Amino acid sequence: MDKKQYKSGFVTLIGRPNVGKSTLMNQLIGQKIAITSNKPQTTRNRIQTVYTDEEGQIVFLDTPGIHKAKNKLGEYMVNVAERTLNEVDVVMWLVEPSTYVGAGEQHIVEQLKKTNTPIILIINKMDMVKKEDLLEVMKVYSGLLDFAEIIPCCAFTG
Repeated sequence: MDKKQYKSGFVTLIGRPNVGKSTLMNQLIGQKIAITSNKPQTTRNRIQTVYTDEEGQIVFLDTPGIHKAKNKLGEYMVNVAERTLNEVDVVMWLVEPSTYVGAGEQHIVEQLKKTNTPIILIINKMDMVKKEDLLEVMKVYSGLLDFAEIIPCCAFTG
């Protein structure tokens, strides 16, 4: 009897506030699991959800946006997000399609350089950029880290 090997793994979604982490997780799961809002820092704790199919399970960890903390709540939220980087099998880093890499993204790059976890760069909100500008965005981010994969997407529309 030939049994398929059932696989499982943990994936965390990280990125700046309002980049679409919760929206993408909801889209991947196919249900509204995480709250979404135009207001930054809507996700205040790590949210876990499980995607299951016949091949395996993926536990998704949606984290608060990584930002420069201005108070104790902000510090707590950033610590929650950064702690997950070494607790998972894959990191999905969501960014907006811009060639400008600001201080927030640079901070995330520094955190990601400290981990051996494979990183998938998700360039979200592709509906807001011309397709011909995508290659330049990919080139800029490719120079920052060695990504396992770079995936352009629009979490809102799927």
